[in-house]
Parts: sequence; structure tokens; C-alpha cells
Amino acid sequence: MPLKRVIPCLDVDAGRVVKGTNFVGLRDAGDPVELAERYDAEGADELVFLDITASHERRETIVELARRTADNVFIPFTIGGGIRSVEDAQAVLDAGADKVSVNSAALERPELLTELADQFGSQCVVIAIDAKRDADDPPSASPACAAPAGWFGGTWGVYVKGGRERVPGRDAVSWAREAVERGAGEVLLTSMDRDGTNDGYDLELTRAVAEAVPVPVIASGGAGELSHLSEAITAGGADAVLCASIFHYGRHTVAEAKERLAADGIPVRR
Repeated sequence: MPLKRVIPCLDVDAGRVVKGTNFVGLRDAGDPVELAERYDAEGADELVFLDITASHERRETIVELARRTADNVFIPFTIGGGIRSVEDAQAVLDAGADKVSVNSAALERPELLTELADQFGSQCVVIAIDAKRDADDPPSASPACAAPAGWFGGTWGVYVKGGRERVPGRDAVSWAREAVERGAGEVLLTSMDRDGTNDGYDLELTRAVAEAVPVPVIASGGAGELSHLSEAITAGGADAVLCASIFHYGRHTVAEAKERLAADGIPVRR
């Protein structure tokens, strides 16, 4: 089994890190660069910054945050939010980011993924997918149930604008496949149903996407206990786990997360 990654996620709104539940009820969690430095010191493998209102408000990308982070942090980091063109991505990467994450813009114009991959390489392009289970498709009785091998169902809708709008005719699994075919080198998969709940990742969703694409899948949304991280990898098939509240508010540290993964037989960078 290759090394698995632990990635703190910093949702940024008006220059501050915030966190909510199911994409609403946001509360302040601190300064993004200060948190990034802390997670770097604790042994995080990477960081993800998401400007959660950039797409909705059509703000410019957070180039200055990328520059400040690059000056103070020495692990790879991804910047997402409001990136709508090769020029937007270029500005963020020039400021020091290692990857860019796209969501709404790629759904509006899927060829953007190919343009970014052609310009910067697929390893720099992350497709972010915010997925929500269809109302008429309840989860399995077992919370640890994973989708069967080869199952490519369409039971999760795809949402944009910070979860404000559902994309007609799109489901998470098929969109992940198409995005990767167009050039995305990684999938950042967030369960809107589990986001901020501390109830654990949506393992069925994670497994379905992980088995549909040949690139790494980052599980996001729902981590509340260290056991949830292990489950996302072993039962969900994730290559990395994204966490926010569990780290931001001091419930656990990155070092503790890695110790638990290692104790569960999952290889991590120590």
C-alpha cells in the first residue's frame, strides 16, 4: 500500500479560516497562515485552502494568501476558489501554490480542465466535487458499507456555488470520471451530507468514486474521530483524508492522526 496523506483543509472567508456544518453556520477558526504553519510543524503532508465564497461572489483568487503561505510553509499546498482560467491558475501557482482546485468553473466549461492540464500538467489540477446524496436514495444500514467493485451508480448530485446550486444532469461518479478524462490529476471529494457533522466520511460515495477513476481521491466531509480516517482509506478506498474541524478546534492533532493510521496498519510519512 502506498503512503497515505493527511491533509488539513482551511476554508477561507474574508481572509479568515471558517468552518460550519453542511456548508452553513460558519464560525471563525483563525488566521489561515498561522494555522498552516502549525499544521506544517505537526507533520501534515499537504494543505488545501478553499476560498469558499470566491465562486459565488466572483472575487479574484486569493493570490496574496498563496504568497504568504509559500513564504512560511514548506509542504505542498493547493489553492481553490474562483479559479476560472489558465491566467487565474498561473497567478496562484506563480505565487507559490503547488496545485489549483477547480469546481464551478469546470462544470460550466469542462474544457478548462484540459487547458489547465496542458499548461501545467495533470499533477497540478485538482477537481473538487461537492456531492449530496439524492433524497430518494437513503444510505446503507451499515455506516461502513462500501459500494461493490465496479459499481458506478448515480445516487449523488453535484453542487456548486458553495453548495447553493445543484447541477442539472450531473452525478458525482460520472462527473469524476469525465473530469479525470479531461485532465484532472486528483479528485477532492466532499460529502455535503457529512460535512462538519463529525459522523464520519460517506464511505459509499468515496468508494464509488475511488473505483471509478485511476487517480488519487481525497475523502472530505465528516471526520470526527481518528477511526474515521482509517475507515476512509480501508473501506472507502481513499488515497488521502481531508480534515478541518477535528484539527482546527484542537480535538486532535495531525501527529495523533498519523499515529492512529500507522497503528491501524496504514503507511504514512512519519
